[in-house]
Amino acid sequence: MSAAQSNAIKVIALSAASIALLSACGEPKATPMDDEYAGNSGESVQSQEEKSKTDGKASGDTADDGDATKNRADANSATSDKQDTGNYADGDYSINGQYGPVGEDTIDVHLTVKDQNVTAVEIVGHPFTSISKKHQNDFAKAVPDAVVGKPLKDLKVDKLAGASWTSEAFNKALEVARQEASIQ
Repeated sequence: MSAAQSNAIKVIALSAASIALLSACGEPKATPMDDEYAGNSGESVQSQEEKSKTDGKASGDTADDGDATKNRADANSATSDKQDTGNYADGDYSINGQYGPVGEDTIDVHLTVKDQNVTAVEIVGHPFTSISKKHQNDFAKAVPDAVVGKPLKDLKVDKLAGASWTSEAFNKALEVARQEASIQ
């Protein structure tokens, strides 16, 4: 084996190892937000949970009056601690979706559910780059037409406005919204 072939094999092996290590970095994930105004504050979920405990109440422990935002964060699984039952309570739900090669971009997804259907949606973007900002803005404009008036159950969007990663993060947020809205 020549030195050039040996070096080529080393480069291929190193590339494969790098790809394997980074493959999970870009996975979109979503967690319920602590309140309807929460965003990517840089505060860790652990510190948010401790703050909830010291406030004397856990997030999500509000009466089901339809106006309260329902939330409960789980830092490790990037989902809610509830199960999707397919039967959803009316209310407003806010979820933070994170995505990008190293999770640097986030979107806040605010959904209103009434009679099992999405009646309103708002996306607040927290882009890391100007390219992300354009994709998030285009997605935010396109998403209401794609989801408002549709049943929450099994709702999913395909790539909207050329924003594939934003769409994936939104779909993860929908999964969490279904779990949070589920009547147990």
